[in-house]
Amino acid sequence: MSLTRRTSLGLLTLALARPALAQRPARVMAGAALETLATGLANPWALAFLPDGRMLVTERPGRMRLVSSNGAVSAPLAGVPAVWARGQGGLLDLCLAPDFATSRTLYFSYAEPRDGGAATSVARARLSADATRLDDVKVIFRQQPASGGPVHFGSRIVAGRDGTLFVGLGERGQMDRAQDLSTHYGKVVRIHTDGAAPRDNPFIGKPGILPEIWSVGHRNIQGAALHPETGALWTVEHGAMGGDEINIPEPGRNYGWPVITYGRDYSGAKIGIGPRKDGMEQPIHYWDPSIAPSGMMFYTGDAFPHWRGSLFIGALAGSLVARLTVENNRIVAEERLLAGLGHRYRDIRQGPDGFINLLTDAADGLILRLRPA
Repeated sequence: MSLTRRTSLGLLTLALARPALAQRPARVMAGAALETLATGLANPWALAFLPDGRMLVTERPGRMRLVSSNGAVSAPLAGVPAVWARGQGGLLDLCLAPDFATSRTLYFSYAEPRDGGAATSVARARLSADATRLDDVKVIFRQQPASGGPVHFGSRIVAGRDGTLFVGLGERGQMDRAQDLSTHYGKVVRIHTDGAAPRDNPFIGKPGILPEIWSVGHRNIQGAALHPETGALWTVEHGAMGGDEINIPEPGRNYGWPVITYGRDYSGAKIGIGPRKDGMEQPIHYWDPSIAPSGMMFYTGDAFPHWRGSLFIGALAGSLVARLTVENNRIVAEERLLAGLGHRYRDIRQGPDGFINLLTDAADGLILRLRPA
């Protein structure tokens, strides 16, 4: 059975069945076609490509699955720890170690059940040789403190070029704690792969400040990526009603939430003092109204040469993919793709073939693939 709908981008056919093979691509824009690679995933959150072209996918309820290049979805992998799958909590991001081809090491973030509720944790594990389970699972970082709140867990994990890990963390709906350096709420943290704080982190040795903190004043980071040329970390975070931000977090800098923001509260009330304050950083780009940005990547492939160097960001509330033109760390143009299809785009990753792969956030979530027409 299939559903055909007319959108602003043309006529698109979406399958309601769960095929093992990708559908015949449907043209959605000049030079590009969209196909459904896999279906039946429960609120998929993150996607990572293995060296052989297969994919690991996390599902927010607490499962990790392997997806073949033709869309066949495996049984859940064994060894995933229990997650706090409430509200926005659950199994979240996934990042392969740079030496995964030899070490089979990966990192993942999740809402970990704890006394007092839950908080975002990062674990290290090894994918078994037959790719059916996680071995040697060890938690290497725990956001402090735990909370019973169901929102704003973050989080994305990015491996830096120096071998450290960046982790973007939400403020758990407790906005003032994004400015509190005795908590990890609303921060980017930087850790070694064993969880230790690097000695060159900006707040090392300062009393009352958690040593893992890299940058301060974030609301809910949902996307992160390294710039392919500079190696700098870029992040994107949710605002409230408006004020979604792209930042390039620098060590020790304060990005303002909730003192400054371009958004307003959902009630319409003002948040903080306005958009600017001395000593607090400005985003390089923001959206008002909000699009609820999530997965983020720089495109470096050959399949779409005219998009090389673009920054792609999936949107949840906006149900679109934003393609941003970047020049000298500035956003100079935005193109909105795949709007009108009704999908919440949770993650976006470039495949080894240069095609663009998307996860849709739904109880029956999809892996979509954008390829040349």
